[in-house]
Amino acid sequence: MKDSRARIRIPVVPPADEAAGRGSEPGKLLSAREQDTSESRPLYAVPAQIKAQPGSKRATRPKTFRTWGRRLPPGPIAVLTGLILMALILPAVLVWPRGTHPQPAPPGKIQPDTTVQPESTDTKKPAQTKAVKVSVFLSSTGTIETLPLEDYIAGVVAAEMPPEFGYEALKAQAIAARTFIVRRLLANDTSGAPKGADVTDTVQHQVYLPLSAIRQQEKDPQRAAELASIRKAVKETKDIIMTYKGKPITASFFSTSNGYTENSEDVWTASVPYLRSVPSPWDQKIAPGYKETITMKTTDVLDKLGLRGEAVRAASGSGIFPEIKILSTTAGHRIKSIRIGDAVFKGTDLRQRLGLRSSEFTWTIRGDQMVITTYGNGHGVGMSQWGANGMAKEGYTATQILKHYYTGINFAKASQLL
Repeated sequence: MKDSRARIRIPVVPPADEAAGRGSEPGKLLSAREQDTSESRPLYAVPAQIKAQPGSKRATRPKTFRTWGRRLPPGPIAVLTGLILMALILPAVLVWPRGTHPQPAPPGKIQPDTTVQPESTDTKKPAQTKAVKVSVFLSSTGTIETLPLEDYIAGVVAAEMPPEFGYEALKAQAIAARTFIVRRLLANDTSGAPKGADVTDTVQHQVYLPLSAIRQQEKDPQRAAELASIRKAVKETKDIIMTYKGKPITASFFSTSNGYTENSEDVWTASVPYLRSVPSPWDQKIAPGYKETITMKTTDVLDKLGLRGEAVRAASGSGIFPEIKILSTTAGHRIKSIRIGDAVFKGTDLRQRLGLRSSEFTWTIRGDQMVITTYGNGHGVGMSQWGANGMAKEGYTATQILKHYYTGINFAKASQLL
């Protein structure tokens, strides 16, 4: 689910289900063989006939024992045995795996982990053999485009995230987009889409760049290289989705945080365990839309809030804006409820009515105008796209990005669920 003010635009248009902490109790290291604590014994008994020769301090052996200890030249069988052993051992030595040690992460950055892999899959269920298709309603033409799942994901990433974003952020976006559509397909959820379509290409679901638009853009060498990078990110995460308790999550994402993400119940109705408020400090550093200031006429504000009469009662027609007071804030530091005159609004409702980028904002009344400054861009639930970009630039992997923004999620293969 993508917020209408959360998308990032690129030439056409612009955050996974249990925590998987793996570990094992260290076991006792055992030697390759047990020590023999018994007394050492000779390999053979020295015959009683062995006597010291006169004038010699060394014992001599009967003639029958004089060949013991001599180095005899190797016979044909010994030579052949040696050659066979070398033939068997040498290839194993040449291909023996050599340990690789990851380079230390730059100062102040975490050590990147391995490539995203499913951490739990249902091995009892055979892999999906039938190609999964997605039917997308194209709002610009009013037609439906049906294409393979992975091609659809490439179109979503191309539309939702700029290709110059960190590569691991592109991979995280691919997994989030795949999780979103797989959840809908599993639930046979076609809400908001015309008959015959699974989703639309709008922010109501996920913005999608049609195949025809991709082919047209690939004629430009620079754009072709960017799309190739996106396709690579999709390919490297193929079939991977985020789950919670074995089911695909609601992988909501948005453009820019105000420094934190939101708890789901502060924006929608239900409390979702994996959509918890977490810090997102990267946005303020790099996101161009982190802070925005707009100016509106006070009369327009009152009209949009249905409070034109309230202003008259408060100021007797003087045009003075009614008193504004914040009543509560959310875990994500946004306005939860606010009173304007005698009316109380939710911060999310006020944001929608006034068309604000975020429900964290400050205001100043200047005569007949209201100057409003917002922080962040979008509903704030799930993964911040600019936050993901900031994490990728600092060396975090797609796995770490997703586990940061979606609390307690796991990874699985979509083909084992569809």
